[in-house]
This record gives sequence, C-alpha cells and structure tokens, in this order.
Amino acid sequence: MPEWIAHRSSAKGRLALTALEEFGRRGYDGVNVVELARAAGVTTGVLYHHFGNKAGLHRVVMAEARQRVIDRMEGAAAALAGDSSAEATRAALLVAFDYCVAAGFTGLLAETGLEPDADPIEALLARVSNAGELPVGRLLAAAWRAALRAVADGVPVDAARRALAALSVSP
Repeated sequence: MPEWIAHRSSAKGRLALTALEEFGRRGYDGVNVVELARAAGVTTGVLYHHFGNKAGLHRVVMAEARQRVIDRMEGAAAALAGDSSAEATRAALLVAFDYCVAAGFTGLLAETGLEPDADPIEALLARVSNAGELPVGRLLAAAWRAALRAVADGVPVDAARRALAALSVSP
C-alpha cells in the first residue's frame, strides 16, 4: 500500500501520474526531467523536492505500476487455481500483458536492471507455476518483459500476445 495516493490536485501527484504515463510510454532513458515537469505543470524543483531525482521518481512510479500488475496477476492466477498451474500461469501472464498494453506501461515494465530489489513479478510467476527450484519464474518474467518491449518497439500487440500465449508452462 503506498504511503500516499497520487492525485492531480497536488503538484506531487500530478508529477507522479505524468511520470507514470511518460515512463510507461518511453522508459527511463526516454524521459527528460524538464519535459516531464513541464507536462505535469510543475517545476523541476518539485521533482527534486519530493523524489530527490529522476531515479527516485522512477522508483516510486515503478513500484506503483508493478503493484498494479501483481494485483492483476494474482487475481488471474487465483481465478484458475483449481485448474492446472500451467493454465493459472498463462492467465497471469496474459492478463498482466493486456493490462500493461491498455494502461500504457509497456515501456516502463519492460525495463530491467533499474531496480536493486528482488523481482516480485518473477517471484509470483515462480510460485504460480509451481516449478520448485527451476528458474521458471525468471524465464517467464523475461519472456513477459520481452513481449512488452516488442510492443513498445512497435511490434503489433496481437503478434506479441500470441507469442506470449504460445509459451508452454509445465511444472
């Protein structure tokens, strides 16, 4: 649960919501702090005051987007918990993919290596797939991110989704 909920009525909230959109579309490297602040209707001082720097803002935005995705993945997997772990895993991957595309998070959640923490999406996929010690969660998270990156790079959504759906997930 975030310690605050971003709302457009505050400068901090406008900046966070605009960053969610911009990082979602263009990824970390594609976002310029001056342009971001201008799009949010704030000064760069607001960014530095509330988030320290671009990386601090990105961490907050990434955590928010990731939690939204995890909530949907968990819901999809739970809905199919009585079915095979393969079907629950596939549902989690596809629901999360569809959500990211619809929310405009393909550029943001396709990114790797920017977060020092363990990957909670990888951990969730490992748990849902019931793969034990195998690195299935890591592989599935990589494939999911590759599908998001493909869409962010201009591959048609349907083609990337079909590729993701074609994964065979067996415990």
